[in-house]
Amino acid sequence: MAYIGREPQIGNFQVCDAISVVNGQAAYTMQVGGANVSPETANHMIVSLNGIIQAPGTSYTVSGSTITFASNLATGDVINFIHILGSVLDLGVPSDDTVGAAQIKDDLISGTTALASEPADTDEFLVSDAGTLKRIDYSLIKGGGLHTLLTTTNVTSGVSEVAFTSNIDSTYRRYKITWDSLIPATDGAQLNTQLYIGGAYKTDSYYNYVHREFNAGGSVGSTNSTTNGSFRLMGDGVGSDTGENANGELIIYTPSDTTEKKMISWTCSHQRNDLEMCHGIGAGHYNNGESACTGIKLYMSSGNIATGLFKLYGIT
Repeated sequence: MAYIGREPQIGNFQVCDAISVVNGQAAYTMQVGGANVSPETANHMIVSLNGIIQAPGTSYTVSGSTITFASNLATGDVINFIHILGSVLDLGVPSDDTVGAAQIKDDLISGTTALASEPADTDEFLVSDAGTLKRIDYSLIKGGGLHTLLTTTNVTSGVSEVAFTSNIDSTYRRYKITWDSLIPATDGAQLNTQLYIGGAYKTDSYYNYVHREFNAGGSVGSTNSTTNGSFRLMGDGVGSDTGENANGELIIYTPSDTTEKKMISWTCSHQRNDLEMCHGIGAGHYNNGESACTGIKLYMSSGNIATGLFKLYGIT
């Protein structure tokens, strides 16, 4: 529907201060109220020189707040006026308290590229503080949960071991390793783990642990050992057929402490080669020296790990 009466005008219309012509000079600074002004383009201006409207881009050009005429002006020439139109298609800055939900497009967020990873510490979020919008860095609100995921290893084609040789340090007092859908390449193999202490994986007889497994018929065995050169996380072997897999977790306590023995505890559920479900729990310590533990690996008693998803967490 057409406007009744005068149609509203849109733009920041300004008339520049008077400019005195300098003989032999083509470039002049445009000001409004003594302050430099910069038109968007030469097409956003009306310029009169000696009573004649000048053609933008031909008779003059604009760069920032400088207008340059096509030829030098001479004494007696008069710049009658320079009228700046602003951006005639730009609504400009809305007045205070005039933008509401109806003015915001529905795809304001969905149409914008999404983050594909955790935000950087300096990325900011908007929050309402008692009704006042404020921004806050991600570093001030991240964390706070019990577990922090540090690294993930997804085995899909068979490996001899899964090793976590970084991120285990003094940052956390406890570290957790989880495994899901672990299937060994060799039927009936058991899952073992060794600690990385003093620059090497320990393979000696100082692993001391107790482990017990149960199935629907009751106990299927227990293990107490100080001689096998590793912690055995499952006393009974895991089947290698599809659907026969192991899932579990272990916790390393204070690995960076140099005054205590290195202690771990674990729980694991798995299916044996005869498809019988087993559940095992265990705990143990490595009691030869108190150097820091900076790594751990998991491997089968025979053959490779065919598949499995492994994750390392720090625990606050």
